[in-house]
Amino acid sequence: MQFPHSLNRTQLPLFDAFLASASNPLLAEAAELPWQDETEAFSEISLRGAAGHCLNLLAPILRELSDNHDERWLTLIAPPSSLTQAWLREAGLNRERILLLHPRGEQSALELTQQALTLGRSHTVVSWLHPLERQARQQLEQAARLGKAQSLNISLG
Repeated sequence: MQFPHSLNRTQLPLFDAFLASASNPLLAEAAELPWQDETEAFSEISLRGAAGHCLNLLAPILRELSDNHDERWLTLIAPPSSLTQAWLREAGLNRERILLLHPRGEQSALELTQQALTLGRSHTVVSWLHPLERQARQQLEQAARLGKAQSLNISLG
């Protein structure tokens, strides 16, 4: 599925763009340029339904991330048991660019996700944390900024 606009930038609302062009020529020029603000370090997807259907919806997203031109890893932290090596292969993901990590001992999935983000060896760290409280979101965002990475949490209902 292709989108007519980039998902990596904020869109200027149509009405605001119209007002800017009508009232100030400098603002009209700025409205035509891509936004130069910082990208978000944390994103979350919430899916509900049968596990197989949810994985089918995730496949293109994970495939795109696994084909990222960044030399770093796509790291999956504590994925659901239905996300197997066979599923990764069938979904067409680049398995040579993916790390699958599970917490050990008393370490939580949240702690492992923070550690992976902070290290900066992954361009994106995908976690399956549900529910994810506001403070945990902020911790993940801070860790992602520190490691110059992206944090993607997938909440399965």
